[in-house]
Amino acid sequence: MIKKLLLGTLCIAQFSLISAHDLNPTPKKDNGTAYYQNVPKTVIIKTKKFKVRIDKQPNGNYLYQSWGANTKITAKPSMIISDGELIPDGSGGNYYFEFNNNGTLYQVWRNYLTASAKKAPYTLVVIDGNGKTLVKQDAQIVKN
Repeated sequence: MIKKLLLGTLCIAQFSLISAHDLNPTPKKDNGTAYYQNVPKTVIIKTKKFKVRIDKQPNGNYLYQSWGANTKITAKPSMIISDGELIPDGSGGNYYFEFNNNGTLYQVWRNYLTASAKKAPYTLVVIDGNGKTLVKQDAQIVKN
């Protein structure tokens, strides 16, 4: 009788472990950003000197296009950089797009969590090959 009771308990414990394992499947990864924020497919921002459009490409990378601040987006862009990446910044929802143009990095930061409610929603940062910041300008959303 005790053997049957122990065997039954052991079987229940085994089935419970198997069921618990099946209830927690491994989440699918989407370049590390799927569980942090909803990133728009197209972002258009404007700084004091530039308009920037970022588009998600079918291959999953991002395309950077920029114009002068007073130029219409329908005009030919003054700069186009392909193969950009989306990089999560912590777990609070901030992220940035990074583009490399012959050693010069162009980053567009999304500022969800900031110390100030007046902080702009985006920041454009340009860094030369030596790590020196050439441009750091707050940007407002033109189209999201």
